[in-house]
Amino acid sequence: MRAEGQAYIDRIEAALALVRRSLDWERALRRLDELNARVEDPKLWDDPKDAQNVMQERRRLESSIGTVEEIGQEMADAMEFIELGEAEEDQPTIDEGIASLAKLADRADADKVEALLGGEADANDAYIEVHAGAGGTESQDWAEMLQRMYSRWAERHGYKVELVDYHAGEQAGIKSCTLLVKGENSYGYAKTESGVHRLVRISPYDSSARRHTSFSSVWVYPVIDDDIEIEVNEGDLKIDTYRASGAGGQHVNTTDSAVRITHIPSGIVCASQNDRSQHKNRATAMSMLKARLYEAELARREAEASGEYAAKTEIGWGHQIRSYVLQPYQQVKDLRTGVTSPSPGDVLDGELDPFMAAALSQRVTGETVEVEDID
Repeated sequence: MRAEGQAYIDRIEAALALVRRSLDWERALRRLDELNARVEDPKLWDDPKDAQNVMQERRRLESSIGTVEEIGQEMADAMEFIELGEAEEDQPTIDEGIASLAKLADRADADKVEALLGGEADANDAYIEVHAGAGGTESQDWAEMLQRMYSRWAERHGYKVELVDYHAGEQAGIKSCTLLVKGENSYGYAKTESGVHRLVRISPYDSSARRHTSFSSVWVYPVIDDDIEIEVNEGDLKIDTYRASGAGGQHVNTTDSAVRITHIPSGIVCASQNDRSQHKNRATAMSMLKARLYEAELARREAEASGEYAAKTEIGWGHQIRSYVLQPYQQVKDLRTGVTSPSPGDVLDGELDPFMAAALSQRVTGETVEVEDID
């Protein structure tokens, strides 16, 4: 087997191994057998809601298991095709087999990411909060760049984006904002983006054209559906109303329609000013609060499972998960996985999938890498 073909095989096998690991392969096969047996039971539809859940889980497992088996078989067929070409010294046949492996490797990588989205809330819509760090206009401008980056990423996936909350900066940019991203698996993809993001560039606000480093934080949490019950004690809440703010349009009101809810025990604050109705904004803010409490519980469980605890850190040096350098050279580097891009413009235009895929894989494998930050 030529080195090129073997490289594609290694990629495919690594992707399939990761999917099997994420599925807990033997358990998944047993579970599919159990679900198939339940589907054949005529009493299943006595409880329509439970039946729908069974059918949904069955379809998901059938799809994941079927994809692994199909890719494995196609890889074996392509390898046999190449071996036949090598035995007969038929170069066109060898080239055709290697081309098949190349396409299969790309498909395996894409299917791998889909299979990794099996978390409790991965299929849900997502809230993405962006907060500017210390640094005034520089950080506020950076926060607005991140807002645009996630909006563009969502649009690339065909997701719908709504601006739920918005606080403009004094001179430029934003102090904070909350995006609601609607689309299947939007939380599953975006959840690995939570953390501090660092920007290095020649400041457009510095007359001396010096390099500046700016920080902003991103927090992603899932929209919870009606099947998930989150109890919130009204006595634990502080509710404030205020006048919506912004650069114009829907963010400027003449009444105190915006609502901010503070959950006193946890310190979580959620706000909404997207609607002109105070009642609707209150309902949205309450929904966001429940989602934040749910995300905190998911994070606690994950921390217990991994034996680690990760507290929310300050927005500053030493805590960043990714660095974006625009001058004197151009590079984006993820400090958890080591994934890099030489095209910050593309990344800031929403090309985030390679970073998300690597971070999702890392969550499954638990493997960490030592990555040095870039200047």
